[in-house]
Amino acid sequence: MAKQAQPISPVKNFFAGGFGGVCLVFVGHPLDTIKVRLQTQPKAQPGQAPLYSGTLDCFRKTLLREGVRGLYKGMAAPIIGVTPMFAVCFFGFGLGKRLQQRNPDDILTYPQLFAAGMLSGVFTTAIMAPGERIKCLLQIQAATGETKYSGSLDCAKQLYREAGIRGVYKGTVLTLMRDVPASGMYFMTYEWLKNILTPEGKSVSDLSAPRILFAGGLAGIFNWAVAIPPDVLKSRFQTAPAGKYPNGFRDVLRELIREEGVASLYKGFTAVMIRAFPANAACFLGFEVAMKFLNWIAPGL
Repeated sequence: MAKQAQPISPVKNFFAGGFGGVCLVFVGHPLDTIKVRLQTQPKAQPGQAPLYSGTLDCFRKTLLREGVRGLYKGMAAPIIGVTPMFAVCFFGFGLGKRLQQRNPDDILTYPQLFAAGMLSGVFTTAIMAPGERIKCLLQIQAATGETKYSGSLDCAKQLYREAGIRGVYKGTVLTLMRDVPASGMYFMTYEWLKNILTPEGKSVSDLSAPRILFAGGLAGIFNWAVAIPPDVLKSRFQTAPAGKYPNGFRDVLRELIREEGVASLYKGFTAVMIRAFPANAACFLGFEVAMKFLNWIAPGL
């Protein structure tokens, strides 16, 4: 296994992680919009066709009704949140690695990398939960044609006015349930693939852009393979009217299983997987490019 030890630089992680996150959101948000709309569409009444028959149907209807801009509804919230979120995410992963090292030259095992990734998921939830709540509400609003919220800031203000900080952070537990194990899988898979793709005698820092894209893209797929079920529950819970699920995710889970079966936990699977590879490939390539640039202009930072 190639050496993974790197000095932790919060400033470099902030800018490199933020740039990687912007790349991820820009590439992946259209299919994220499709995913949320598929996950939260109402159950079709007997004799009626569902609102969307699948990923392509949802994509086509969104373009016809709203144009390309409709695919980017709600993007302001994740764009605003990505810089600090990915800064904290990559810093959390680096800190998780450092905490498990007795000295900086120790090479971590894959279970240790998984644990470090899980820590990054805990770190990012404080930023991710409200951003996801606002994003999902705006995406659903665009699909229904209602105009309750004029934008991300207005949505946050109304949520706070209606239910205080708890309204803004609705779905935090489900966000943790999604991001902690998924982040562990995400970073462990990326490091594993980088080691596999590194030629004998070379350093992982010398990987070519295509190999970084491949490793990052597959890491995204592994991440979402773990994250989809809790993500479906989170989307339903965060967009539900106040008081609909008094017992939280347990009520959401019972309702979904009872009405739509276990397969409902994988709604939006196609959209997620189509999005996962290019979005996360862009994220890791953006991060690696930005980190190399920062190491070049400020090696001692």
